[in-house]
Amino acid sequence: MKNNSVAFIKAGRRQRRRRWILVTGFLTLLSIILCCAMLILGNTIYPIEVVVRTLLGEQAQGVSFAVNTIRLPRMLAGLFTGFAFGLAGNTFQTILRNPLASPDVIGITSGSSAAAVFCIIILHASGAFISIASVIAGLATVIVIYLLSRGKSFSVGRIILIGIGIQAMLNAVVSYLLLVGAQQDIPEAIRWLSGSLNGSQMHELPPLIITVLVFAPIIIVLRKHLSMLELGEQSATSLGVNTNKTRITLIVSSVCMIALATATTGPIAFVAFLSGPIAKRLVGVGFSNVIPAGLVGVNLVLLADLIGQFAFEVRYPVGIITGILGAPYLIYLLIRMNRKGDL
Repeated sequence: MKNNSVAFIKAGRRQRRRRWILVTGFLTLLSIILCCAMLILGNTIYPIEVVVRTLLGEQAQGVSFAVNTIRLPRMLAGLFTGFAFGLAGNTFQTILRNPLASPDVIGITSGSSAAAVFCIIILHASGAFISIASVIAGLATVIVIYLLSRGKSFSVGRIILIGIGIQAMLNAVVSYLLLVGAQQDIPEAIRWLSGSLNGSQMHELPPLIITVLVFAPIIIVLRKHLSMLELGEQSATSLGVNTNKTRITLIVSSVCMIALATATTGPIAFVAFLSGPIAKRLVGVGFSNVIPAGLVGVNLVLLADLIGQFAFEVRYPVGIITGILGAPYLIYLLIRMNRKGDL
């Protein structure tokens, strides 16, 4: 009887592992296909072999500029921001054990956005200065939300409600800055606030790429500890997890990625909010959905950008498309949680 139970558990684990491998492989393949589509499609459609030769250094009139200067930075911006938003969003939702605890719902993205708009409109800054300001503002927003939500006991609902309030206040600050800003600065700020890959330039991407390459592996390495935190404070501690150290490391890593992604492309709506639940539904229980969540974020951003560019007569920023996809899900989730009494 004991051997049968062990064999049953092992068989279930093998099945869950196969599902994780299949889902992760499919999401990776879809990401590669979408990256290729970003390089091939445009006002002029280039064959894949021409794009490859251009990326390898071959010079061709018109093709080199279109691929290397316009399409490649746009694709890389979508790739790394999507992974950053997906990974960070899933991390916050897992730590706080609530699908509403996404950085763009509880105000963290708004903190970075307010800082970036202030730099654009008031300081007329750009590049690295905006990135640094966004990281500092994102971390400051997390600290403020934590301090205001402290009470006799830890409450995820209190954190979410205070975060939503902080988000509303920061959005009001952004609106005020747009009203008092110089006319020539408004279009850039509006374009940035909509969440867009338009105008992505290669020299702007290194801070984002380096941040993702540094902090994403930290979250991936700590994915088992992250899964234990989802069980609750006492359970995680009994399993040997240093909860405070792990939580701080994960939050700082996530905020840095979110802030740099926001500074690079603007606040692409609902990618951080949607990636975790979609990945969890695809992977199922038993295995970490950290990497799949990042890949879902990549696919959401790249697919939404392609839809915004080519599906309509007018070209829309990627943030408009992801907002259309995410808003109905947010309403559905709020209604469902209200009926269950989780709000």
